[in-house]
Amino acid sequence: MTLRIDHVVTSGTFSLDGGTWDVDNNVWIVGDDDEVVIVDAAHTAQPIVDAVAGRAVRAIVCTHGHDDHVTVAPELSQVLDAPILLHSGDDMLWRSTHPDVEHHGLDEGQRISVAGTDIQVVHTPGHSPGSVCLYLPEAGELFSGDTLFEGGPGATGRSYSDFPTIIDSIRHRLLALPGDTVVHTGHGPSTRIGAESPHLEEWISRGH
Repeated sequence: MTLRIDHVVTSGTFSLDGGTWDVDNNVWIVGDDDEVVIVDAAHTAQPIVDAVAGRAVRAIVCTHGHDDHVTVAPELSQVLDAPILLHSGDDMLWRSTHPDVEHHGLDEGQRISVAGTDIQVVHTPGHSPGSVCLYLPEAGELFSGDTLFEGGPGATGRSYSDFPTIIDSIRHRLLALPGDTVVHTGHGPSTRIGAESPHLEEWISRGH
């Protein structure tokens, strides 16, 4: 089967450190006509279930533990009979949203097989301690969560985040990828590694 990537946008809120913000989130469904992996579980389950369209779900992978990326992970897990995967570095964020729900861990270098290819887990702390990106080398696709966006790194002004750490993650883990790698982000438009890499020093100078 040919690999395909379906895209769903859901809307809701993100809450941390006593503040709440309205956000639109990208949910990515990666696979073929038979099986998929869901990348992030934001806000509302039904549009995601509709996009899965009856295919087998191998995993629900959360790129990090902020509440807007894990909102409906337990619901999707039950409805679609699929495990939830999240890096243990974000367990404290997970517990603040879903204190009574267990999940499986994600590790650097772990591979998740779907549709005849492997999704590689790349640990990219900074936006949160357990942030990961998901890389499909055969397809030249990267799912960056909130680590890298069009125009710069993810936010680091709140609890559990750190700007030098996210810069190190981007510099050493992401910008080392081929320049034509497509970057599918957690919010907003997709970009390419080659479009972002020339701007690293600008981001460092501005501090965000």
